[in-house]
Amino acid sequence: MVPRTKDFGNGMTIARRIAAGRHTMPTAMSKIADVVTVHPAAPVELTITELADRAGTSPATVTRFCRAIGFDGYTQFRVGVASEIGRGDANESWHADIGEEFGSTDGPGKVLQTLVALHVDSLESTAARLDMDGVMQVANAVAASRHVDIYGVGGSGIIAREFQGRLYRIGVNAHAWSDVHEGLTSAVMQDARSVAVGISSTGRTDETVQMLSQAGAAGAFTVAITHDADSWLAGIADVSLATAEPSRYLRPDDLSVKHSQLLVLDLLYLLVAQQMFADASTHLAASAMAVSAHRRPPRPAKTALVPEESR
Repeated sequence: MVPRTKDFGNGMTIARRIAAGRHTMPTAMSKIADVVTVHPAAPVELTITELADRAGTSPATVTRFCRAIGFDGYTQFRVGVASEIGRGDANESWHADIGEEFGSTDGPGKVLQTLVALHVDSLESTAARLDMDGVMQVANAVAASRHVDIYGVGGSGIIAREFQGRLYRIGVNAHAWSDVHEGLTSAVMQDARSVAVGISSTGRTDETVQMLSQAGAAGAFTVAITHDADSWLAGIADVSLATAEPSRYLRPDDLSVKHSQLLVLDLLYLLVAQQMFADASTHLAASAMAVSAHRRPPRPAKTALVPEESR
């Protein structure tokens, strides 16, 4: 995948390729070189558009930059960077996959403190960004709906199922969909008395965008839960609820992202329950009774042994 060219052979590192061609690069390409030099793992973590945005240039310029240093295009450049990281600096690989917030030698107490700080910051940022009028509009729509579809893929699919379970327990006819075929099948059955919720931190998950778009076309009131107000998902929704932007490097297992989504959905759940107070209370009591036989009583307290000589 890494090309052999007359000017740049496979024996040359990417950093040396950039340094060798830097003096001939126009200003726009030099900006990309600056980003990659400071953050060598950036091409692995970012799409071509994201790298262009970070450098203040265009995707076409990124492609020209890749060709200038001996790659056929951005895909080949990313493979080359990923291969080089895998062969080389373990710290770069750690920062790419785990993040710069955590050191590989941090003690458990330091890791815990860092996690708490990240998660608290994520929750506070989400609370500050939320449009409460939009939240109430969504809660009222869900409480009055005949059917709620919740769409999410991957980690967002887990969050969708959690929301569905909570709504269903208070009497809302809610269903969660991660498979795009099943989700689209349900989406076409929506109408003006339905609500459809799409969950995607980036707002660019294609399957979620497709399902929410189809539900909207069928007449449903559509809701996006995403950190990017300018994303595809937010653009097709009637209401978009903002979650916190992820920390510097968005990782698939970044739980602070999930916690901010859960905060929004927990708020919606409680507000919906308020709107349906009588019915919600009845359903909660009935469901608690239904599973009560499957809960064990508390374990008896341990009795301290008294030494025989003191009896």
